[in-house]
Amino acid sequence: MSIASSLGLTAGEAVVLHDSNKLTLRLLPCDVLARVAPAGQHQVARFEVGLAQRLAARGCPVGTPEPRVEPRVHPRDGFAVTLWTYYAPVPPREVPAAGYAHALERLHAGMRGLDVPAPHFTDRVEQAQRLVADRRRTPALADADRKLLGGTLRDLRRAIGERAGAGQLLHGEPHPGNLLSTENGPLFVDLETCCRGPVEFDLAHAPEEVAEHYPGADPRLLRECRVLVLAMITAWRWDRDDQLPDGRRLGVEWLGRLRAALGRDSPDV
Repeated sequence: MSIASSLGLTAGEAVVLHDSNKLTLRLLPCDVLARVAPAGQHQVARFEVGLAQRLAARGCPVGTPEPRVEPRVHPRDGFAVTLWTYYAPVPPREVPAAGYAHALERLHAGMRGLDVPAPHFTDRVEQAQRLVADRRRTPALADADRKLLGGTLRDLRRAIGERAGAGQLLHGEPHPGNLLSTENGPLFVDLETCCRGPVEFDLAHAPEEVAEHYPGADPRLLRECRVLVLAMITAWRWDRDDQLPDGRRLGVEWLGRLRAALGRDSPDV
């Protein structure tokens, strides 16, 4: 609130919208969205702001930085704060599959050929592998589950990486929580997970029916990416520092889903 006020915005109230590994707030009455991250993520936040500007200029369906102030990161008291346009939700809150696929296709088209330094998706998989292998960071993970996660991440990282090649720029985590239903149509937010890889890796984060409306997706590669993504998000839930609400329950539930998926898809994966 003090940052917004110092920039000439009227901020007398802060409403928490999401409290997890980052904090998202709506500042009122100026109606600005504030995202608060630890100061160590300053560079990531700056990258996200710059990327959102470039994608919006290309006509991509993305949330944009707050236009009334300079688009930058504001350091304060050990945190990195960025200010964004607040989009009031419109019904239906869940974007229909066809609209979801069209928005993702438009985002990928705008990202294609964009010269932006971003890690390959396999680098993110490797981060999950290191987390699973580190017993100090994942002390509650049972040995059998650790072996399952580690082996799945290793094998699919290699298999998909060999088949998919360099790929293109991706959102990285375009799941329903990062897609807003607004008056301007569906808009993707939270671009900090941007990486390079096959479009199937992004599609794997979306509901299954979305892929039916996305042209040209490789069905087998998509199945493998879905299992890989499931293994990755399961690994994050066992991090002792994870702050996702109800994260441990989800970690247990997703381990069961992973076992079921591997059993069902074992001839392919």
